[in-house]
Amino acid sequence: MHQPFASHEPAIFRERRQHFAWGFSMSDPIRAMLERAKTLAIVGLSSKAMRASNGVAAYMQAHGYRIIPVNPHETLVLGEKAYPRLESIPESVDIVVVFRRSEHVPKIVESAIRLGAKALWMQEGVQHEAAARRARAAGLEVVQDRCILKEHANRFLAGA
Repeated sequence: MHQPFASHEPAIFRERRQHFAWGFSMSDPIRAMLERAKTLAIVGLSSKAMRASNGVAAYMQAHGYRIIPVNPHETLVLGEKAYPRLESIPESVDIVVVFRRSEHVPKIVESAIRLGAKALWMQEGVQHEAAARRARAAGLEVVQDRCILKEHANRFLAGA
């Protein structure tokens, strides 16, 4: 669609036009990531309903995402077969969601790279700058210290 005076219009109008044309704002990479993603490998997912990982995974599953539990101490979580490590997953993964302490992130990043994941999401309280740089250098999108449930709800349920 040609916009004859697009280069002379104020930036806010260009952004709004992009938002309506694409269905999301091009300036919101988290929204774009969540819209593209279909499969989430959740490292540290627990079958215990009181754990944050379980609540977050149940929410994401209820909102249409395929979840893959990654935990060597689990066999089945939220009706999905659990895998002992990322490399054991026999299918492609869009986002690796990390519910482990920050010191475990470098090994998880290496596994996510080998798996061919597209993004790495470190939950609230989890961050590791060197591992994030390594993931980005390998082509993964990276989010640190943010809750995927909250970010999804803020973008897709606000005003719903």
